Amino acid sequence: MAPITEEHTAVLDLDAAVAHVTAAALRDGPLGTVGLELEAHLVDLDAPATRVPWARVSTLVEALPALPGGSRVTLEPGGQVELSAPPYPDAGAAVAALRADRSVLAAALAAERLALAPVGADPLRPPARVCPAARYAAMEAHFAAVGCARAGTAMMAGTAALQVNLDAGPRAGWGERVALAHRLGPTLVAVAACSPLAGGRPTGWVSQRQRVWSDLDQARCGPLLGGADPAGEWAGYALSAPVMLVRHGAGAVPVRTRVRFADWLSGAVPLGGRRPTTADLDYHLTTLFPPVRPRGYLEVRYLDAAPEPWWPALAAVTAALLDDPVAAGHAAEATAPVAGAWDRAARAGLADPALHTAARACLAAAADAVPAALRPEVAALVDLVDRGRCPGDDLLDTARAGDATAALLSATGDPR
Repeated sequence: MAPITEEHTAVLDLDAAVAHVTAAALRDGPLGTVGLELEAHLVDLDAPATRVPWARVSTLVEALPALPGGSRVTLEPGGQVELSAPPYPDAGAAVAALRADRSVLAAALAAERLALAPVGADPLRPPARVCPAARYAAMEAHFAAVGCARAGTAMMAGTAALQVNLDAGPRAGWGERVALAHRLGPTLVAVAACSPLAGGRPTGWVSQRQRVWSDLDQARCGPLLGGADPAGEWAGYALSAPVMLVRHGAGAVPVRTRVRFADWLSGAVPLGGRRPTTADLDYHLTTLFPPVRPRGYLEVRYLDAAPEPWWPALAAVTAALLDDPVAAGHAAEATAPVAGAWDRAARAGLADPALHTAARACLAAAADAVPAALRPEVAALVDLVDRGRCPGDDLLDTARAGDATAALLSATGDPR
């Protein structure tokens, strides 16, 4: 645990808060490194319709050895398992490390008749929080109080994503780079879509995960506007976003009305009987979930989790479209007509002609820029997109031929 400093406990004013968030938003430096985080739904192979009890999975995770690729294993509120790998020199190395760590984790789970289903939304089980942590209980209460209880629980307990973390790059290019990361969003949502089912039935959306995020408070989950000063814009976004909870020791008290952090900061609305500190501001930033989040680097958060070979291909393509200047130029042009089509992408995906056109152009631009080790996976994704299909279509086909249980098991690699 990091030491608590006087700065961390000092009460903030508005100027200090803006300066703090702006300074930490993006780091000036070269491009190239890639970090990956992959979530997956945990499945009991002997009882796939039930959630694995928290004590069972947390005990198993605590007993894991250090993983060869250096990933951390954490648990999400619904019992989803997340592997978070450190940054690597390129997407090929990042994928290789995460694959090695997934192999170790999968073996440990298999010994307990458990498996991982990396898909964007749980196709079978209704969302339900199993983690008892105070943070998640407070999050659930806040979402209920501000009118998005169903989406809040679904986000926390029923979704899973592939996150691609990329360098912010040179300061002079930050505005263009952050804008491109957002512009690519709808097209890559359509390409990655792997959540056509929820609660045991088709939803009519190709990405139920993205639908859920769109149903949440957009002051917390909406995109940045893509201006010339993304670090400053992030500070404005953060201070305007509502406070979700106030921490008291190891506990957390939910905020049941919409109170902007700036209003707590100014004293206009008192919370917890005190003014916020730098620690409160840093914690507040962890409760904001835009599709691209600045954390010194860029967290690209809008991709559905998907099984092999799709998540490695999606990681490679995303990195190439943002880091390779030629591919980035083609992608910027191709995605301009659909830059704001988040809901269209989540509902129709590649069945939308404009999104299909943009997706094919982006995949063509990325194909020669991805690491050689991942070109077979990317070629498979290019073929899939050319045919107007996305990773979730296999899930839907399996469910239609059998049921949602078969779809969930198929995503684990257990084809029963």
